[in-house]
Amino acid sequence: MTANQKLNCLIIEDEPIAAEVLSDYINQISFLELKGVCKDALYALDILKKEKIDVIFLDIHLPKLKGLEFLKMLEEKPQTILTTAYHQYALDAFEEDVVDYLLKPIEFSRFLKAVNKLKMKQRLKALKKSSTTDNSKSYQFFNVNKKMVKVFNNDILYIESLKDYSRIYTRDTSLITRKQIGEMEEIFKEKNFLRIHRSYIVSLERVRAYSSTEVEVDGRSLPIGRSYKELVANGLKAFFQGE
Repeated sequence: MTANQKLNCLIIEDEPIAAEVLSDYINQISFLELKGVCKDALYALDILKKEKIDVIFLDIHLPKLKGLEFLKMLEEKPQTILTTAYHQYALDAFEEDVVDYLLKPIEFSRFLKAVNKLKMKQRLKALKKSSTTDNSKSYQFFNVNKKMVKVFNNDILYIESLKDYSRIYTRDTSLITRKQIGEMEEIFKEKNFLRIHRSYIVSLERVRAYSSTEVEVDGRSLPIGRSYKELVANGLKAFFQGE
């Protein structure tokens, strides 16, 4: 998911107040775009056939066709966040590989935690896709001391934030370029690189060891940021174990 790309969302909910709350929450999230609200699953089926929907917010107790039954019918399932007032369906829900399970009334903070998992899944999907590409011949040009310098992706060990600049560490040297770490993350996010900390991006191909708190690259230990721990753990597992 690029910086400007949004996830198309569909709410499937027969309670007007619950649907209104979800609509309001979705409209507050920059990477989500609401495409419609359906009062029942049969109407939702028609929309899914006509439009590209990335995420559904699905109530379990729906008229005509129940939410979980509807989900089992779908050959290609969008990412799904279930919404319900009943906690006893949680086990059945996660057997359908849903992203999250929200209990009504839904607090915005809990909603935010759920939708952030959507971003994480998109990043992991990109990592899996990039793991099959040949990184050895890929390169980028960076402005270094008023010269455009070619840097092969395969030579990069890691990238460090220097506020308005970034330092690129390669096997032989290090280069400083005037790009912030967020810009570097965007450049390398689908090229077998992973941000592990607000100050560090690492080449997954150069990782030699890792734990829950640090990643070792070429004999150097780099910390894993607290807010990045889940993403890093899943990203490393996806890359090294192919899951």
